[in-house]
Amino acid sequence: MQRLNLSPSLEISRIIYGMWRLDSDQNKSTNHINNKINLCLNQGITTFDQAAVYGGYSSEALFGKVIKSNSSLRNKLEIVSKCGIINPSDRYPNVSNSYYDTSREHLIESVEFSLKNLCTDYLDLLLIHRQDPLMNHFETGDALDALIESGKVKEVGVSNFRPHDYSLLQSAMKNKLVTNQIEISLAATQGFTNGDIAYHQERSTNLMAWSPLGGGSLMTDEGILGKTLSKIAEMHDVDKSAVAAAWIMAHPAKICPIIGTNNLDRISKIADAMKVKMNKELWFELYIAAHQAKKEKWRLP
Repeated sequence: MQRLNLSPSLEISRIIYGMWRLDSDQNKSTNHINNKINLCLNQGITTFDQAAVYGGYSSEALFGKVIKSNSSLRNKLEIVSKCGIINPSDRYPNVSNSYYDTSREHLIESVEFSLKNLCTDYLDLLLIHRQDPLMNHFETGDALDALIESGKVKEVGVSNFRPHDYSLLQSAMKNKLVTNQIEISLAATQGFTNGDIAYHQERSTNLMAWSPLGGGSLMTDEGILGKTLSKIAEMHDVDKSAVAAAWIMAHPAKICPIIGTNNLDRISKIADAMKVKMNKELWFELYIAAHQAKKEKWRLP
């Protein structure tokens, strides 16, 4: 498995396992979750993506039980978590509607919440989950710097930020934001033309791609895109998911896909994406099929 340096102090696996569906799995036992983690580790996938809000604020605790049951496991993993979303829930019983909160108070409280649930004393990477229209970038930036200085967070980044939002927050920080986690897939190709990917590629900032399988839609698609994925998958003797991930990874920006399936068989084959030889011809065949699937015109000039 390839590895990437997001910073001098943080190295991650090229493919990341996302745990936002952890709470939706019918089997939530510690043993079952441990099996998922080991299936990933056996392939060299060491980076795991979480968020305080996942599973109604319960997913991190499920993951934490595994870490608590095996004290040697923590040093084998890089844990990513996200904060900044408030949802009506048992954790926030007096909240009537969802909103974003990037205040210093909330960020620090959220990190403490995640550390407790994950049974760890540090996060490898903390991300602001969504761009907050009311963000005071000076307050948010200072809070992120303080979390790094405290040792509770190794590095920080963002998720779902547009370039101007990214620049705004970075302008108020001493430490460098090391990544932006955005939606990229054959079902969501807008980042290749709207400047999102180009902005980070220019700055040598590695991106993370959430929902690289289109929320699972690419695996069940029977139209032109699904047929194209199936054809290329058969050529390489891999699952369609491996082709979809390889398509993202072929980009020179070195994008890291976050695979979030609960299917143990599919988890065991995530690294097959590394087997796919995604040349330009195949890449554009999929790119054109993705546009045709959405009935969007695409042609060479």
